[in-house]
Amino acid sequence: MAFEAYDDYEQGELVQKWLRQNGLSIVVGIAIGLVGIFGWQQWNHHKANHQSDASQLYLQAQNAAASGKTDTAEALTETLLKDYADTTYAVFAASDRAVREIAAKQPDKALVALNWAESHATNDGLKALTQLRVAQVQLAQDKAADAVATLDRMPPKNYVGLSQELRGDALVKLGRPDDARKAYEAAKAALGEGAPQSGALQLKLDNLAVAGKQGA
Repeated sequence: MAFEAYDDYEQGELVQKWLRQNGLSIVVGIAIGLVGIFGWQQWNHHKANHQSDASQLYLQAQNAAASGKTDTAEALTETLLKDYADTTYAVFAASDRAVREIAAKQPDKALVALNWAESHATNDGLKALTQLRVAQVQLAQDKAADAVATLDRMPPKNYVGLSQELRGDALVKLGRPDDARKAYEAAKAALGEGAPQSGALQLKLDNLAVAGKQGA
């Protein structure tokens, strides 16, 4: 018989019986739900505070570096990398450390910092930017093959113009002018004719053409 067919008394009896049989489950379910909601709110609050703290530390590191307080900047950077490695601010801090190490003519240390940044970057755009910087340092060290391998790892459609130009530079060093020409042409197409780099790219293409005629 359908539930609605019972009279009010019978319905009341059935409801009370159902509650006696299932009341504990209901209470437990409500308790678990409340704990889950509270836990989620606490976790979000913790994440927000975590990000805020990382932001403040990164700002302090930037200010210290700008003021010439390198030791302070390095200490703050180390804290970010150790305790806030899951934040974008730690990736920024590692990249900034690499810039300081390049300025101090320590490219090997710069690569360590950039490799850390690359491995911890979760956003494709940030990862690509870090990889582009890694390739730039590698090329400056005359490690053209390593630079090409790094550029091959870059997420597609990120910094295409810059990465293709850098690829062309590396391929020139590797003695692959035809591949370099393709890379430079791809860079020009990606950047567009009005881009500031267009003139420099055209000059590189012209140099390849002259070198090709001389080698013929």
